[in-house]
Amino acid sequence: MPGFLMHKRAISFGLLLSLLFGLWGWLGVMPSALALTEEQKLVSEVWRVVNRAYVDDSFNGQNWWKIRQEALRQPLETRDAAYETIEGMLAKLDDPFTRLLRPDNYRNLQVNTAGELTGVGLQIAIDPESKHIKVIAPIAGSPADEAGIQPGDLVLEIDGRSTENLSLDEAATQMRGTLGTAVTLQVQRLAQGQIEDIEIIRDRIALNPVNYNLTQAEDSTPVGYIRLTQFSANATAEMTQAISDLEDQGAAAYILDLRNNPGGLLQAGVEIARLWLNDATIVYTVNRQAVLGSFDAGHDALTDAPLVVLVNQGTASASEILAGALQDNRRAQLVGERTFGKGLIQSLFDLSDDSGIAVTVAKYETPSHKDINKLGITPDFVVPQNPIRRDEVGTAADLPYQKAIELLTDGAVVAKAA
Repeated sequence: MPGFLMHKRAISFGLLLSLLFGLWGWLGVMPSALALTEEQKLVSEVWRVVNRAYVDDSFNGQNWWKIRQEALRQPLETRDAAYETIEGMLAKLDDPFTRLLRPDNYRNLQVNTAGELTGVGLQIAIDPESKHIKVIAPIAGSPADEAGIQPGDLVLEIDGRSTENLSLDEAATQMRGTLGTAVTLQVQRLAQGQIEDIEIIRDRIALNPVNYNLTQAEDSTPVGYIRLTQFSANATAEMTQAISDLEDQGAAAYILDLRNNPGGLLQAGVEIARLWLNDATIVYTVNRQAVLGSFDAGHDALTDAPLVVLVNQGTASASEILAGALQDNRRAQLVGERTFGKGLIQSLFDLSDDSGIAVTVAKYETPSHKDINKLGITPDFVVPQNPIRRDEVGTAADLPYQKAIELLTDGAVVAKAA
């Protein structure tokens, strides 16, 4: 009997070992590999963030757990190897806005949203058809802006290197460099389709997101013109100052110019909307659980004077949130061209090695529940942009601007939020 018991225990122990080894095999690891290396821990950390926060719980139809296991089976002997594995893992989501930000890129992004930019001054996306880099908009006053690069242009090469299948951060890194040095961009023009090489001298760009002035023709309504070029951390304070100054100067109506404004901080977009709206919904957000949230305006609008908003295909992201809120709440009429169509919201997450990850965590809808992603917002008055010089923006030579002046001076614009 004791021998039988011992034999039974041996069989049970053997079965347990078989089950454990089977489990380890299913997980893709062996007992000696259960202690993850630092590189594997970083890969696992990124996987957990995306698993918890990504807007699409189908992960683009991918088996997200299997992707983790395949990533952890790789040797990952260096930090660069870990980064490359993470980038490959994220690429399976087919979402260029969900991306790894290596330490240098992450620091640069944090500086950019704080109000400074170094490089050529382009806001970019990936063109879904050609897989090349597409210009959302040049930053106003930047070297790229002065070189005449326009929204919708394709950047085919950077210093001779093709941008096809290049990530956003790889492209941005290539365009950065020592101040005063040159970078050559091969650009395909949206309007004419011709390809040309453009040499641009890198520079440090101080983002002054708000410019404004008062326009008053003889016997006409005094109009405050405000151009907002970026939703940076200081944008709300500068917009507040602009409205206050123009009110003091006697502005009776306003033009808010969001053309070529590629967005920036969501919170800045919401706060600036609150400067123009009273008691209204600004934007709805929808997360992966289809939970609807919203940002609303209180009673803090600085003015209820008539307002026209100028938009074009370079008006994107937070700019579209602001434009959609003002249009849907009947606070303003929109003039210009259909907007870019970026209706996704990203959050930044710090990683343990000073890198970061941008993750698409939600999509947004305008107050009338329009999903504008890849569709954009159609203005109330479609006025194609005529070719003008940079110094002619917001002048008599600028046709969308002149249409806005006409609407305001004819009294055809709704003066207050409905």
